[in-house]
Amino acid sequence: MEDRKHRGRTGRSSGGRAAKQAQRSAPVTKGVSYITRKVPVYEILDEEGLSLIENNAETILQEIGVEFRGDAEALQMWKTAGADIDGERVRIPKGLCKKLIQDSAPEEFTQHARNPERNVRIGGKNMVLVPAYGSPFVRDLEKGRRYATLEDFQNFVKLAYSTPYLHHSGGTICEPVDLPVYKRHFDMVYTHMRYSDKPFMGSVTAPERAQDTVDMAKVLFGEEFVQNNTVITSLINANSPLVWDATMIGALKVYALNNQACIVSPFCIAGAMSPVTVAATAAQLY
Repeated sequence: MEDRKHRGRTGRSSGGRAAKQAQRSAPVTKGVSYITRKVPVYEILDEEGLSLIENNAETILQEIGVEFRGDAEALQMWKTAGADIDGERVRIPKGLCKKLIQDSAPEEFTQHARNPERNVRIGGKNMVLVPAYGSPFVRDLEKGRRYATLEDFQNFVKLAYSTPYLHHSGGTICEPVDLPVYKRHFDMVYTHMRYSDKPFMGSVTAPERAQDTVDMAKVLFGEEFVQNNTVITSLINANSPLVWDATMIGALKVYALNNQACIVSPFCIAGAMSPVTVAATAAQLY
């Protein structure tokens, strides 16, 4: 009798096709929280080596400088901060850049997700795992290596959401080239918002597209919440060596003015976009 209670109308046990379909349609298992490292930091360089790299980096900023192209407002901001302006080249006195960062950037911050249980902590001893970024190609079993489409992008976002071991939805997991560039960012940001409740990254391919990302986030989170909390982290890249273009500067300013976070990073190939030696490249990247 007891066994019959667990059988369906057909008399089959609960482990059949219906049960498997129910299991597939069940909510995704709870994700694993971001990692808080408990192992010590392994110092590759001693204090003398770190000081040497830092001093060389500040010498580069002061004597060679960095070009900020096509953005008069950025040049004026540097001038107000105390830098020396020569055309579009900005020479930054030793200590100024470090002080500006220390005075304005927090050591840690929380990036909020649509689902508060998915919030992540950036900085300190925290480690947040995200999908890869910026791939122009995808590969599958049927078609091999090819340019990515929006469908590919959506599938990767869904996969990143489904796995409990990625804490973040990422950004440009692949580039959906089947969409026009001028509107591509709308579909990409919307995909992150619709198919994942994890944190995500914003568009940086133009200042107005960064603003579109912020505006979409305000619809999702509420304007006041966005103004007072980090809900977007975006990747801002320099044109190495030592050049910032108007596109990246403009996107950076949009996110900064809206209190959103940016990963500010150069991209260097040693010997082509930076010196050949590791020490000199480290000073340029510092």
